[in-house]
Amino acid sequence: MKEIFTGLCAAKGFKANGVHCGIRKNKTKRDLALVTCDVMCTAASVYTTNKVKGAPIFVTKNNLTNGMAKAIICNSGNANTCNSDGVEKALKMCALVEEYTGINKEDVIVASTGVIGQPIDMEPIEKGMTELVLGLGDHSDFAAQAIMTTDTVKKEFAYEFEVDGKVCHIGAIAKGSGMIHPNMATLLCFVTTDVAISSKMLQKALSSVIKDTLNMVSIDGDTSTNDMASVMASGLAGNKEIVEENKDYEDFKLALMTIFTRLAKAIAKDGEGATRMMECVVYNAESVDVAKKIAKSVACSSLLKAALFASDANWGRILCAIGYTDADFDIMKIDVDLVSKAGSVQVCNKGFGVAFDEDFATKVLKEDEVQIMINCNSGNAKATAWGCDLTYEYVKINAEYRT
Repeated sequence: MKEIFTGLCAAKGFKANGVHCGIRKNKTKRDLALVTCDVMCTAASVYTTNKVKGAPIFVTKNNLTNGMAKAIICNSGNANTCNSDGVEKALKMCALVEEYTGINKEDVIVASTGVIGQPIDMEPIEKGMTELVLGLGDHSDFAAQAIMTTDTVKKEFAYEFEVDGKVCHIGAIAKGSGMIHPNMATLLCFVTTDVAISSKMLQKALSSVIKDTLNMVSIDGDTSTNDMASVMASGLAGNKEIVEENKDYEDFKLALMTIFTRLAKAIAKDGEGATRMMECVVYNAESVDVAKKIAKSVACSSLLKAALFASDANWGRILCAIGYTDADFDIMKIDVDLVSKAGSVQVCNKGFGVAFDEDFATKVLKEDEVQIMINCNSGNAKATAWGCDLTYEYVKINAEYRT
């Protein structure tokens, strides 16, 4: 696989754009994104597990019943959630796409992100459609900017790879910085590819990959109401359509895994107020289920997140988080190492603390990416979870979110 730098527009047939239409008060911030394809695409999506769901999710679910889509429209600045007219307005957004592009409103994926419980004003969206549609082109970066909320950097990646001897492409944008917890895809994420694949196999691949990527991210323990990850496949790469689990399917799934892993790490690194990203790797576990549970437990620990912010090698908090994991394993076999570009230091061996250089450990933890390596010494299974430190700035951002 080769990384390329055209985001959503890397895949053949796709155009994108993002504009400031006026939903957000800050005129320098884009707040409305549109992605279209020249041909009908197979499509798949996964959604939040929160019982409170944004109105766009109900509309998108219904539109994707046939596994097909041709456009994505998404606004930031307002979640369109818990509003009595929310579904009506989400449908209106789809209708606007049809009015301005000719794409059937039922072939539109619609999403919103921002403040929950505030009525969404459709006037800015309607006024922004002309500029949005006229500007459609190689503007994945504009779309990536338009879906951001408290994100400090855009999340946009693309790769080139081969399936069935054909050169294929996959691109993605995502937003996610706060209200992130591993239950489905706790963010908004849109992926395009030109691989030819049936909607059934696309959904199967997406649902599988999500479990090991976006489902393994936690910023603050809060699962949002509007979370959605959607994939559209144009089929324009010219490969034989993937309709079963064969080598072509595995090649595509690897590409999907690669880009979703990249997104997961980028989201964790850009957590609200974060100064460093934490990657918790659990290996030599007796099962993948045990490995995942331990990794999530550690990545979600608020006490460990706070210690990481202080670059404090308080390894007891790691053992504590491992210890309350709802899984069966032998804590007396656990080894823990702290790793970064600065080096590696073991802090626990077979469940007990070991002597280590505190100053060097602090140096290891001061890097912007830190690995917590947990060796279970009980099998061959492995899992990884991603998170970040917990800072003063996180509290400030969320205390002032509506102001």
